[in-house]
Amino acid sequence: MTFESFIGLRYLRAKHQHGFISLISLISVAGITVGVIALIVVLAVFSGFTDGLRDQILGVNSHIVVQRLGGPISEYELARDRALTVPKVVGATPYLYAQTLMSSTVGGNGVVLRGIEPQTAKNVISLPRQMTSGSVDDLAAESASSVPNIILGKNLAAELRVHVDDKVKLISPSGPLTPMGVIPKIKTCRVSGIFETGMYEYDTTLAYMSITEVQRFLGIGDQVHGIEVAVERSELNQADKIAARIAETLGPGYVAKDWMMMNRNLYAAFKLEKIGMFIALTMIIIVAALNIISALVMVVMEKSKDIAILKSMGATSQAIMRIFFLQGAVIAFAGTGLGVLGGLGLCKLLSRYQFIELPSNVYPMTTLPIKVLPLDVTIVAISSILITLLATLYPSWKAAAVQPAEVLS
Repeated sequence: MTFESFIGLRYLRAKHQHGFISLISLISVAGITVGVIALIVVLAVFSGFTDGLRDQILGVNSHIVVQRLGGPISEYELARDRALTVPKVVGATPYLYAQTLMSSTVGGNGVVLRGIEPQTAKNVISLPRQMTSGSVDDLAAESASSVPNIILGKNLAAELRVHVDDKVKLISPSGPLTPMGVIPKIKTCRVSGIFETGMYEYDTTLAYMSITEVQRFLGIGDQVHGIEVAVERSELNQADKIAARIAETLGPGYVAKDWMMMNRNLYAAFKLEKIGMFIALTMIIIVAALNIISALVMVVMEKSKDIAILKSMGATSQAIMRIFFLQGAVIAFAGTGLGVLGGLGLCKLLSRYQFIELPSNVYPMTTLPIKVLPLDVTIVAISSILITLLATLYPSWKAAAVQPAEVLS
């Protein structure tokens, strides 16, 4: 053990003449601990919320959407097969979107009607796993009364007060033009299933039908609005590069948009909020660092005679600085270590028991999401230690500046 370490640790263990100094040191350690715990938990919640929202969005939407600049795609089967030849692509399916009205015997609601190809859609979207009743395969099945089947979101079905096997009517305002004006198209459908994504917006406004039935309803012939593409799970963050290769493979006139591009405003807002929260909570650590400054300055004042004696015995100013810097370093590492352990423990507790519930009509998930990223924990720990060590520089310099002749005279 070096001379500086021996003296520094002895000062930490020794009882000060003024108990207030020890209390400030304990408050400093507690402040660092609380700040680190708060930062780790809040960043874990932000990361969990972002990933949970991404999974919810990608459970309904695809990773990449391919469209034709000129309008609907006629040879969509050929475009789908070409997209499947791109490396890292695991699925592709055509789709149709239409905004319509839906009514039942008790009321109506505006819905987004989505036409899908049941067999190929299973490899692209998570609808089969989201079904609470019925099956996606029912969309391709013919009912006994030749009424097309439709799948509704849980909240939409609740608002219309319909269940499986009940009838609903689709109403499209873009009907044929007659001397009496535009006549809306009306189509009766049978509710064959109900799904739940966990996102209120989707569960309230989304309905699925077979793509052939939507084509008949819209009267657009054998055309689709685009191709939805799924990539390997490990390549989600590289979806933009895969989208560029798909557009290049399909040739001029096609454009491919990845999920990051389509939701960039949302994720940019989350990133900004995460940075802002990190800065705000770092202030807790800074306050604790200010306490360290005051505590060490008081220790320097109390130990000024000891410092003068050490200097008169041959201790250099650098050695005196290292003594008090060591005290601040012990407080920094103790507070940060306790904070990291407490933060990780609290995150594990929250993720295991999930006793904090969220309203489903406000948030896209029902419980508080937690995801601890090693990089976030590392950044928090390093930031805490650096801030605390910087706070020890002034008291250490103050101790080194003590003049033995002035103190011992």
